[in-house]
Amino acid sequence: MPFDGVVAKCMAAELSELLCGSRIEKIYQPEADEIIMHIRTKGSNYKLLISANAKYPRIHITGSQKENPMSAPAFCMLLRKHLSGGKILNVEFHDFERIITLHVESINDIEEYTVKRLTVEIMGRYSNIILVSDQQKIMDSIKHVDFETSSVREVLPGKAYVLPPPQDKQNPESLDIEALFNKSYSDEALTVENMLLGDIKGFSPLLCREICFRAGIDPAMQVKVLSADDISDLKLVIEKATNDIRENKFGPCIVYDDSGKPVDFHCLGISMYSSVKHIQSISSVVDEFYYSRDLLERLKQKKSDLTKVLSTNLERTLKKLSLQQKSLEDVSDREKLQLFGELITANIYAIPKNIKKISLLNYYSESGEYIDIPLDENLLPQENAQRYFKRYTKAKNTFTHATRQLEETRMEYEYLQSVIHLLDNCVSIQEIDEVRQELIEQGYLSNRKKERVRKQSAVSSPKHFISSDGIDIFVGKNNRQNDQLTLKKASSNDIWLHTRNIPGSHVIIKKGAGVIPDTTIYEAALLAAYHSKARSSSGVPVDYTQVRSVKKPPGAKPGMVTYDNFKTVIVTPDEAKVNAIMQNSDK
Repeated sequence: MPFDGVVAKCMAAELSELLCGSRIEKIYQPEADEIIMHIRTKGSNYKLLISANAKYPRIHITGSQKENPMSAPAFCMLLRKHLSGGKILNVEFHDFERIITLHVESINDIEEYTVKRLTVEIMGRYSNIILVSDQQKIMDSIKHVDFETSSVREVLPGKAYVLPPPQDKQNPESLDIEALFNKSYSDEALTVENMLLGDIKGFSPLLCREICFRAGIDPAMQVKVLSADDISDLKLVIEKATNDIRENKFGPCIVYDDSGKPVDFHCLGISMYSSVKHIQSISSVVDEFYYSRDLLERLKQKKSDLTKVLSTNLERTLKKLSLQQKSLEDVSDREKLQLFGELITANIYAIPKNIKKISLLNYYSESGEYIDIPLDENLLPQENAQRYFKRYTKAKNTFTHATRQLEETRMEYEYLQSVIHLLDNCVSIQEIDEVRQELIEQGYLSNRKKERVRKQSAVSSPKHFISSDGIDIFVGKNNRQNDQLTLKKASSNDIWLHTRNIPGSHVIIKKGAGVIPDTTIYEAALLAAYHSKARSSSGVPVDYTQVRSVKKPPGAKPGMVTYDNFKTVIVTPDEAKVNAIMQNSDK
């Protein structure tokens, strides 16, 4: 996990500098496994977030806001009783374990000053927040651990607090580097990364890989095949890293992947990745990292709920398309039914009664061939003719009705595809809520959620870019914005762009004085292709026309329009070119 023992030391040092001598004013418990303390110092106010979440355990100063429950949980009430108004005397870090302890002086029930400890154990699913008395007894913890849960260590009120079992590793501040490399390892396949991880306290996989990178060694290389030069390089890098740790020479940073998603962080400068953001405060690093991860998780969850609704309706629409297409196939011979009726009528007096079939001359055909016409032997010739005319009328009505339904279903299918694409591109809760509101208005979500979403929903703005010619370009982020942008905000002379027959955003080029340069049209077409389902394709056709040529058919769903008098430009949404355009925006 990112929060390793070295980060814990850096965090403890920062919190000690910021919080020693400060007072705890308010305590909240917004989540079942999370505490937030409002802390006041002489010059500043801070919010200290402490989390025992199994996935994201941590302690740091935060700037985020969270809604508090109406009634405080029991653990929160206990902390308020014993720590509210208390003075933070010290922030302790323990031997490169992921344990940070706040020593808080407060007045007890008999008006005596006592020092209690709030111990934060950052250990994945075993993470905990424990209040310990001045008698070293556990007063309570945010998670209770009994003998059935752990046979090694119980964490229950009244029990003596004991530290987790120590790891059989070397402390990096007193590391014997020679002993590290002279040690004999039973595992012949042991890699350099796993050797460092298994023998040095507080080191995470990220830090072990970074040390290997600095030494120019593959972290997956086996220890037994290291050359003398490799070992010498590793020793120098390890010595430099442990000196930095010992002297608190930290460089907090966040590591991002190619998509811009934060994937890791550390307090020692990470150089093995190309996308690294350096921030002076480790609290700021941790707060931004987990805020971004939490936002991405919430975006993923909210998108997942809507994607499920859209997928269900898309599947239903495909089934409707299949049935409607079959209905059209079933009546594809409807004209023949009319022909049979007319031929029987023309030859009605020449047709014998009680026969099952008759061959009649098709006088509509130039070749003058005969056609075999099946008959119901129990009906008169004129009754057979009426029977074919009725079947023709029914087939014709079915064709008309199915054709109309098929067109409506195809439009619904295109609409759902466009919403799925636009939902994928949402980057904020607000944008997702706007898509949700749109689905409510279109009847894909229940009215029960409608009122709640309306209260929360605010209108976001289209993306705004400026072309290399200095001309404004706007890109819709959802179907409601597409309609607003194209049908209400754009003037009739503005240029409208959209990928041909591909779900995507409406793009508007604002027409000022003079002719719009080809470079601006090309850049707007790149944006249209990039903000479409064809983002990863090449040779994407983008149609463009004046806004006056764009119409919304009566009853059409949001974002659905027709257009004429258009031209087409073929573009490939190259990432570098698009990023260059997107750099010049108002964000």
